[in-house]
Amino acid sequence: MNFKNNLEAFFENFQVFIGILLASIGLKAFLLPNGFLDGGVTGIALLVKTQVDINISYLLVLFSIPFLVLGFFTVSKRIVVKSIISILGLAIFIHFENFQTITDDKLLISIFGGLLVGAGIGIAIRNGSVLDGSEILGIYLNDKFGISIGKIVLVFNVILFSITAFVISTEIALYSILTYIIAAKVTDTVIEGFEDFIGVTIVSKKHDLIKIAIIEELGVGLTVYKGSSGFGSNGTAEDFDIIHSVVNRIDIKKMYRIIQKIDVEAFIIEFDVNNVKGGVLRHYLNKKKNTKFLNLQNSVANKE
Repeated sequence: MNFKNNLEAFFENFQVFIGILLASIGLKAFLLPNGFLDGGVTGIALLVKTQVDINISYLLVLFSIPFLVLGFFTVSKRIVVKSIISILGLAIFIHFENFQTITDDKLLISIFGGLLVGAGIGIAIRNGSVLDGSEILGIYLNDKFGISIGKIVLVFNVILFSITAFVISTEIALYSILTYIIAAKVTDTVIEGFEDFIGVTIVSKKHDLIKIAIIEELGVGLTVYKGSSGFGSNGTAEDFDIIHSVVNRIDIKKMYRIIQKIDVEAFIIEFDVNNVKGGVLRHYLNKKKNTKFLNLQNSVANKE
């Protein structure tokens, strides 16, 4: 068990290292050499750097301190410790890396700089760390209000870039906003996963037939809740099954067709699912060997 835990910890920290590497490449190879402002604490540090002659790495660490203090009182101490190490690591990478400028095209700088920085931020957060102190504010507000971290960081940066437009250049501020629109989307995608799942709750008088059809035609798993009573357009319903399932977004239209073919009056609730682990999601349910499914089929056949 200790070996497994150590192995998981190693891969977790290794992924944080990859996140640091990607973010630092995005900064040093795209954004910083071309005069683009980074967002978050790095953006504040760059903005101050234009007014005072202090190394950007020192400013990055200095301006991260207030957010790390916030993290100490609001989020896990483990996150804060890992974040301190990650921020120091990013500062060291920025200080010593010497990448050549890859392109002078401002649109390409915005796109690929945003992709790399967003991927780095997302990988770090997914593994319990942050690369920018402002992301701790994002994690805190995400826990409190459920707002996505990418959107919080984006709003933070929009305010920062608005100030930049007055202090440095409107054009740089606008391109930097474009960079972080991309970075915010990539951050959310990395954190929440690339697959898009949809949760579906179904209430129908023909619940047995719907269960069989979903398993046969989609091959996904089901969770069944026992409903005791309810009231709808058709009056009072008693003793019915409530079907709950999770499908890939690609299959959601097929799910609706299956249900509507059996019961056009079925009540369906659809909701987004950010992450799924375990269960039957990818058509590997073996219907021939599944005794519960076979018993359900026989039970419905006997009723008819």
